[in-house]
Formats: sequence, C-alpha cells, structure tokens
Amino acid sequence: MSLPSPHLDDRRFEDLVEDAMRFIGRRCPEWTDHNASDPGVALVEAFAQMVDQLSYRVNRIPDKVRLGFLDLLGVQLTAPRSATTELTFTLSAPQAAAVVVESGTEVATVRTGSTPARVFTVERELTIVPTALAHIGSAGAGAPPELVTERFLSGEPVTCFAQPPVPGDALLVGLDNAAPRCTVALRVDCRMDGVGVDPRRPPRVWEAWCGEGWVPCAVESDGTGGLNRPGDIVLHVPDGHTASLLGRRRAGWLRCRIVEAGPGRPAYSSSPKVTALEAYTVGGTTGAVEGEGVPRDELGVSDGTPGQAFTVHRTPVVAGSLRAVAVETATGRQVWRVVPSFADSGPRDRHVTVDEVSGTVRFGPAVRQPDGEVRQYGAVPEIGARITAGGYRRGGGRGGNVAASTLTVLRTPVALVSRVENRIPATGGVDAESVEALQQRAGHWLRTQDRAVSAKDYESITAAACPEAGRVECVAEPEGSGHAGLVRVLIVPRVRDVRDEDGWRELVPSEAMLAAAARAVEAARPLGVPVSVSGPAYQGVTVVAEVEAAGGADRAEVKERVLRSLYECLSPLPAEADPGTGATTGTGAATGSGAATGTAAGTGAGSRSGWPLGRALRLSDLYAVAARCEGVESVVRLEMYPADIGTGERMSASDRIDIGPATLFLSFRHQVAVKNAR
Repeated sequence: MSLPSPHLDDRRFEDLVEDAMRFIGRRCPEWTDHNASDPGVALVEAFAQMVDQLSYRVNRIPDKVRLGFLDLLGVQLTAPRSATTELTFTLSAPQAAAVVVESGTEVATVRTGSTPARVFTVERELTIVPTALAHIGSAGAGAPPELVTERFLSGEPVTCFAQPPVPGDALLVGLDNAAPRCTVALRVDCRMDGVGVDPRRPPRVWEAWCGEGWVPCAVESDGTGGLNRPGDIVLHVPDGHTASLLGRRRAGWLRCRIVEAGPGRPAYSSSPKVTALEAYTVGGTTGAVEGEGVPRDELGVSDGTPGQAFTVHRTPVVAGSLRAVAVETATGRQVWRVVPSFADSGPRDRHVTVDEVSGTVRFGPAVRQPDGEVRQYGAVPEIGARITAGGYRRGGGRGGNVAASTLTVLRTPVALVSRVENRIPATGGVDAESVEALQQRAGHWLRTQDRAVSAKDYESITAAACPEAGRVECVAEPEGSGHAGLVRVLIVPRVRDVRDEDGWRELVPSEAMLAAAARAVEAARPLGVPVSVSGPAYQGVTVVAEVEAAGGADRAEVKERVLRSLYECLSPLPAEADPGTGATTGTGAATGSGAATGTAAGTGAGSRSGWPLGRALRLSDLYAVAARCEGVESVVRLEMYPADIGTGERMSASDRIDIGPATLFLSFRHQVAVKNAR
C-alpha cells in the first residue's frame, strides 16, 4: 500500500478557529460578538489560515520525506495474516452414509459484550466416511501379522500381544473403509488381564497406515485404561489413511503398538484380551483459517480513465485471499487478475493491484516516458463497466489466535453435525505492519539487499518471510561437529502462553512456516553455503522453591509473582511491552530479527529478551530471580531439575544444567511454596 503520511498537527482551519474562540471565551468573557462581521473574528480567521498553511508545510518533514523514499523503493506495509487451526466436527449419531462439510463453512467464537466473534472458514472439504470393523488380528515384534477375524466373530477372544508383551507387539484393527481425517470410535470389551500398567499412561500408541508407513493417531479419550476394562477409545485418524493389503486382507488398518516403558510408565505384565469390538465414525477434523468470507462486493462503475481506484467495503483483506476482480460490460463478464505491480503489464493485460491493508483496488496507470510517449501499464476498463470483487476474506491479525475449545458456534448449518470445536489453539495470526516496524524492516532490507552474508542477514531475511515468528536465531555449526560450515536458522513461533503443560507443542514451527523461511533463505544464501531451517531443541526445567513473604505481603500474590518471574526468565520468547504502560507482560513476540539476543538471562526477571541460545543455567540465576520479586523476604530453599517435556520425566536435582548451542530452556511444572517470615 502507499505509505500513510504522519501528521505532526492534524488540526485544520475550522479546528484552529474553534480553539481560538474557546480560548477567547475564557480570557475575555466580555467579548460576546462572535459574528463573522466583527473585526476580531476576521483577525482570528486570518491567523488560523496562516497557521493552517504552516502546519501543512511542517507535516511534509521529516518523516514524510523518509516514507516518500521508501514508497519510491517499493517498500510497502504487509497485510495482516490469518490464524489457522483445525476444527473437529462431531456427528449427532453414527451415520450409514458419508457426511460432507463443505469448504467455506464458517465457525465462530461466542460473541461477548466487549469482544466481537472471531470467524474461521473451512479451507478444505471434509468427508466423514462411515466405518465398521472388517478384520482383527495381532502381530508380534518383527513377525508377520496373524488375522483371526473369523474366530473372533464366532466368539473366540483375541490375545492382543505376546505373553508377556514386548515393545513392537501390536493389535491390528481393519476398518471396512479408509477414514482419513475422521474421528473413529472403537467400542472395546476387554478382559482385565493387561495388569501392571498405569491406566492413565499405558505404554502404547495408536497408529494408522497411510500408504508409506504407520502414522500416529491422536487419542482423544481411552475409556479402557489401556485395554484393561470395557470402554470406548476415540481416535483421530490422520490425513493420508488409505486402504491397503495386510495379511492378504484389504482394509483401512489401525494398530495399537507397545512402546518402551519408563519411569512412571510401567510395562504390561501380561497381554489383555479383547472379547468384543465395534468400530464407527463419530466425526472428522479439517483445517480452517480465520476470516469471514465475502462472496460478492460491488465496488463501483468505471469512468474509463487510467489509474482509477476502488475500495472494498470489508477491510482488512486477508493476505492473498483476493486474487481477481470481475469487470462486467455490455458484451460480457471479464476476470482481471491481481498482480504485485504493473511493472510487467502491457496496455492489453487485464491486471489490477490490491492494497490489502486499506482495501484499495487499483487499475493500471498511464505514465509519460522520457521521450514524451505515454505508456499504459495494464488495461483500463471501458466507461460504464461495473467492477466487482468477490471470493475474498475479511479478517486476520493476532486477535485470531484464539485458545483451544473456543470455536464452538456453527454459523453455517451442516446436516447431522451436532457440535464443533477446535482441539488445538489457533496460531499464525499477525497484525498489519506498523510504520515503525516497516522503517526497521526497510533498514535491514537496505543493508542486506536480499543477500545473506552475516548471521544478522539470515535473521533479517527469515523474520521478513515469517512475520508470525516470535524469535529468529542464526548459529553456525562448530568445527569438529561433523557438520562444519552448516548455517542453522532457528525459528521460535509466537505463541499466546507457554505456561501450559503442553504449551511446548505450540513452540514447534509449522511446516508452512519452515517452508516460507527455507524459500527466502535459499534465494539469499551464497552459493555453496549449506543452510538448515528448523526450530530449536528444548530442555525442560522444573524449579522447586520455598520463599518467605515479607510482612504484610499477600502470600498468593507473592507466589504468582515468583512463578511469573521464573517463566519469564526461562522463556524462549522475549517479553512483550504493554503498549499503554511500556511494561513487559509475560511471554510475547519480538519485532524485527534477532530481537531475542543480547542481555544475559542471568539477570533474571530483568532480562526481557528471552533466554540466550545455548547458555547454561546455574542455580544462582534462579536464586536471583526469586529474591528480586516484590514481597519476597528471603529464598529459603530452591532446587532445579532437568525434565523431559515430552514424557514428563524429571531427573535428579542439579546446580548447573548445560545445553547445546541450538537449545533453549523451557519451564515445566514449577512448584513454589510461600510461608510467612519469622
């Protein structure tokens, strides 16, 4: 979009006159004749006219000049980006025929008095396929499958695994239809023979065959306690699930596979047995993007002049959603394609440009060349042609990063669907770029010229390609590592909160984010320099602390301050400044590249840049964090434990935790006790 001009003083002639008259009314109350014929009013208007002209000239400098140069260079504000998530549709009852959720179906959050509803649109059509049990069997670790469908249907139980079960043993379940992206319920009647396991964390995983291998299924619920009692198992089958041959039987195959046991996850001492099993489809999951669909938007009528512009009525436009406009003439309807610029457009090319922030649709201009010839860039619609935009989405921004289980309102009715929700938070929403952020980005761009040489160059280019990233770091593999010379670009996504136990999953960059960064880096890297784009590794840390509260301090508030400081200190993301007060609040996002580097995290809560990459954590760092909190009299006891954030396993207490050069710390289940000082 064309860059907005700043206004050092946005008052105009009428405003200046009104201000002067109010001032006179307070200082000279005896002057009551304010008619236009009064000489004093004429003087006020004359001075207001001169001040208005002076303000106009002042508004031209200095930012106006700088932004004007950026506009000439083609540097433009980036449009807001939409958050994405997955919507799970649940059927009112299992159906005998397929249920289709069409693309364009809209789902929204609940609207409150102060917060408008956020609308998400289904991107890809979902077909909820009916399923039933077709085959059942088992397979030992490394052994061929053994199907026992006929014996099972005649009443003979199926022994799920070997005696005793070992990792790799699997129970095989064949569905009569493949069910990609569907929610499948297995109603299982089990004998209580699979003793020894923790019903809350049985050592097993459910997987689906997807053509090239077994892919894990998300387990929504397991009422059987690890195949130890009758109940229902609800699985979310991944995309790509396909029917295939296994044991000479074609089916959509699922399997329950034994995995390695560990601390807090004991192994089976004997194999469970299944006496009855039913399978049916109860729903499905598909991707959705934030934004309300606008099927048709009439912009106006062409006057036949070059460079004419029209504005859509629903802004902001989601980046990339408006790809064409329609021009309706007396001879028919024409489709004009949206292009980034008119630089390569000829006088007959039906091209338009779109400013997605302001919603301006612009047709090609006529430009006078140095030799005096006037060249038309892009065709011009004839006089009287009706201009219509359609098929775009309105929305975007960080407000679309809603929490899990908040998208529950089905705005587009779908037959036989009883409810809908998002099982995971929405991520990826980014606000439209501010002028301050654009000036910073323009400085990086002018320095790098889209060529990566230094680490800062890689960070700048990646941050520009992935505005949804909260932190970007570039490190080189050290000599003797086996990958000497490899440049590693590490991306930490911007998330709402990392204090949730499973919040670390949101800190893993998506495939789309990694692909966008890889394309930008590949185009900018020097020939022969290998580059890897990924997320950092995370080392969990559990802090157990006991502090004394100062006299008169509220113990609950002190506990919350200490916990918040610990999470901020060990956060992989920089803290975000409150736009109203300038104070930092929790974990947030950095603007610009490399924003998370700098201050050593040893300063505890005073470090607002996120934990430095690869820096070791010492017990003294955490003592300083806890002791600095308001209301803390003293730190009585403090211990820190390395933790596996995937399994929840906690190691022995340590005074120092070392990490690799591409690793960050992540808080995991801190425990803080507060007592009154003696």
